[in-house]
Amino acid sequence: MLHRQNALVTGGTSGIGKEIALEFARNGASVAIFGTNEERAKKAIAEMKQEAQDSSQKFLYFIVDISSFEKINHAAAELLKDWGHLDILVNNAGITKDGLFLRMKEEDWDRVLQVNLKSMFNTCKAFSRAMVKARKGKIINVSSVVGLTGNVGQVNYAASKAGVIGFTKSLAQEFAALGKGEGSIQVNCIAPGYIQTPMTDVLPEAVKDAVLAKIPMKTLGKPEHIAKAALFLASNLSDYMTGQTLAVDGGMTMI
Repeated sequence: MLHRQNALVTGGTSGIGKEIALEFARNGASVAIFGTNEERAKKAIAEMKQEAQDSSQKFLYFIVDISSFEKINHAAAELLKDWGHLDILVNNAGITKDGLFLRMKEEDWDRVLQVNLKSMFNTCKAFSRAMVKARKGKIINVSSVVGLTGNVGQVNYAASKAGVIGFTKSLAQEFAALGKGEGSIQVNCIAPGYIQTPMTDVLPEAVKDAVLAKIPMKTLGKPEHIAKAALFLASNLSDYMTGQTLAVDGGMTMI
């Protein structure tokens, strides 16, 4: 589905981001990942090479602080110099620094907003001009159901993820106006629900039961569920979609 496409996944060294990168590799894309852990990055690259469909696919990693505008610009220039163009940008990287608001430290607020939201400004600024010049591209921003519903102890995280949704809708409107049909750039968003990861594996049983009680399908999602949604948004199957938030959450946010 992504034959001869070039994709970048931030936070692509583990969890949901790595699964998205692997899914893209299985579908013929060349994939670059941005991350902060070189050991995990090398492992992810090795796994993608095993999933590759043909020898034309390329796989690269960059160890970079995505909250830094300067460092992102440098990494983007290196990637574009090597590949020439980028077709798909997945903004997945994110962190949590949870705590009740009355006890939340300013640095915990600032860091979560920098990594989860400002990073999207950084990457989109770095790559969108090339997409506009090519008159095509897919930008996929990963938010969270918490950005739709809020959550106790996650004021900073919820604010950042709600900001991702507003960012997506606004950027989608700007880029849709640049062309028609194949001459435009689609910008969409995925809002994962509770996904089975090492982070959720260590939750106490009582907490897991409380989470499951909120999910109509009564089960946690898996990283591959998010990866399949990303594949759909990255492919030509979603060419008439932009500015949308796709909740993959087992029914948590039904309206």
